[in-house]
Amino acid sequence: MPEITRKLEFDAGHRVLHHEGKCRHLHGHRYVVELTVSADKSDSLGRVIDFGVIKNLVGGWIDENLDHNMILHPDDALLRMGADRGQSRNEAIALIGREPFLMPPDTNPTAENIVEMIAENAIELLEPYEITIVRVRLYETPNCWADWTTKDN
Repeated sequence: MPEITRKLEFDAGHRVLHHEGKCRHLHGHRYVVELTVSADKSDSLGRVIDFGVIKNLVGGWIDENLDHNMILHPDDALLRMGADRGQSRNEAIALIGREPFLMPPDTNPTAENIVEMIAENAIELLEPYEITIVRVRLYETPNCWADWTTKDN
């Protein structure tokens, strides 16, 4: 079964609520995503899928939601920033620069949770192409990454 991997990159900030170390503070990363897909057979051109389809669909979702954004726990105090001074949520968001991306309830923006979220969105976006997502790898740093794999692997 042929496999291909497409690399996608984005920049984002986050912090991990209740982290015991430095990651409890706001900080950013140059994230790298490796999305590996397979198909039972190649298409008429000999491809699993055109690399550009992955870039446009999954990369487009990443660009729209995560790139140059803050990825936050839904209970992060940044979302209430300025409320004690009578500022509205919109005024507080203006300080961040854009509406932050919120993780699902009770979910910290860890590499493990972000990679799972990217994988779930990739499955939905690529479903019409009759391919299987084998693995999604998210590098938080060049030395640290999290993997999401299908249960069959």
